[in-house]
Amino acid sequence: MGVRTVADLAARFFPAPDDTCPTYLEDSHWEPIVDGVAYFRELAGLLDRVGRGDAVYIAGFQADPRMDLTGREPGDPEHRPFTDILAEKAVDGADVRVVLSAAEFSGGVPWLPFGPFRANVAAARVMRAWLPTTRDAGQAPLRDRILLDWSGPAIGSNHQKMVIFTIDGTVTAFAGGIDLSPNRWDTAPHNRLRLGPHRWGWHDAAARLHGPAAGRVWQTFRMRWENAAQLPPRRIARHLPRNPVTLLREGLTTVNPPDTPVEVPPIPSQAARPGTGVAVRVLRSYRPWSVRRKGWWWDRSARLRRPAAHEVYNTLTAGIRAARRYIYVEDQYFYESLGGDRHYELYGDLRAAAARGVKVILVGSGRRDPADGGDSTVAPVLTGDLRRHVIDPLPARDRLNVVMYRIRDMTVHSKLMLIDDVFASIGSANFFSRSMVGTDSELTCAIVTAGDAVTNLRVTLWAEHLRTPVTDELRPHLTDLDTALGIWHDGWSSTDGAPGIWRSAGSPAGFVPSEQVLIRARYSRRFDQLT
Repeated sequence: MGVRTVADLAARFFPAPDDTCPTYLEDSHWEPIVDGVAYFRELAGLLDRVGRGDAVYIAGFQADPRMDLTGREPGDPEHRPFTDILAEKAVDGADVRVVLSAAEFSGGVPWLPFGPFRANVAAARVMRAWLPTTRDAGQAPLRDRILLDWSGPAIGSNHQKMVIFTIDGTVTAFAGGIDLSPNRWDTAPHNRLRLGPHRWGWHDAAARLHGPAAGRVWQTFRMRWENAAQLPPRRIARHLPRNPVTLLREGLTTVNPPDTPVEVPPIPSQAARPGTGVAVRVLRSYRPWSVRRKGWWWDRSARLRRPAAHEVYNTLTAGIRAARRYIYVEDQYFYESLGGDRHYELYGDLRAAAARGVKVILVGSGRRDPADGGDSTVAPVLTGDLRRHVIDPLPARDRLNVVMYRIRDMTVHSKLMLIDDVFASIGSANFFSRSMVGTDSELTCAIVTAGDAVTNLRVTLWAEHLRTPVTDELRPHLTDLDTALGIWHDGWSSTDGAPGIWRSAGSPAGFVPSEQVLIRARYSRRFDQLT
């Protein structure tokens, strides 16, 4: 086999580029970030550097305005909410803008303890009224800088998560699955959180971009902001009243301030950032959407349109179809949900990969996200959709190429895929088809590399789930794919004379797990997995 070039790999693992979804070839820098502690510390460091003429743009699925990015809890004398810092930066002359996900009638009945994105309505109110503790501000500096975006399908959401800094003309963009919420501030060994009486951990991931690819994330934010700023007005309670009588007395206001600036200032030209041996794509998912209503009356033409984009689905399916050795997926959902589309499911491509001998490794939650409701405990079994669409149609010999693991007491919120130590994707898009078809709008970054970036990420992730430090002695065993695949199935390791490698401390040399948290999923509650 000849020497692989990144151009060859991009042609094999990516769809053909076009103007709507370009491939950035060796001109953009990509860096993965594993877990919230590292992510929030990076945000805090960059936010501290923001000055006059710089910019901070945030688009999120949810945000707690009182979160401290350094992990300090309320009551700590050094605790400082990130909203206070944003307000300070706005007073000092930075362009600060935040877009939060909403629904068309978010907070429409605000005294009820439920409703779509009610928490974001409350968060937007808090942020708009915030006065910085470190500056004298005549009025709240974020009053017209926080938007609620209710665009998109009625049963969908704006699930994109991005944070963008422009400092001295250089754009640094983050895209991933991490919300600005205190329970995301976690890292290995994931033993600091509690969920009722249970130990709880939160595993997540994001990617940092520089160069032209970061500019594309910026462009995505600009579209979101300008779209949200032009949405027809929707009325909600002026405050969050406790009963209808208070609502009648105080009256209504609009979801978004009427004087919000629509246009986002132009992005500074972004010079190429050396990304030797790396090609990057910034991917979006949207269902087609338009709004024709103005107030309560129908217009004859649409005021706002958003065309369909299936860049995440097209790129992931291209990568899966190119796989030869392994496909590794971390995700919160390995089952379908309302708003999906069977034409945009990934199960068939995973099944075809397993049928040609590719090892498919799926890693999911052992404890459910509290936002999903119900009992937090997740049974260590395959989901029904995986059984029906991947396992059952395969011949018995090929079923051995698919494994699923759950991580004990852990919410696996990362949405990432690794293929053959060549391809990686990290973003907001979940595995299910409602993310692929764009019922939930999504933003994901994908790379291919002729270097070791994906291998290094794989080593980091697999060592974390094994709860073992990556020592100089252990690293070669984790790096060597023939050895490392034995983590997931005894029959997958080609290491001579080492049956049961990874099953006990010292095998291989340097393997010193502090605990066992990986649980192999059974076929169902009644039947064990076929082995």
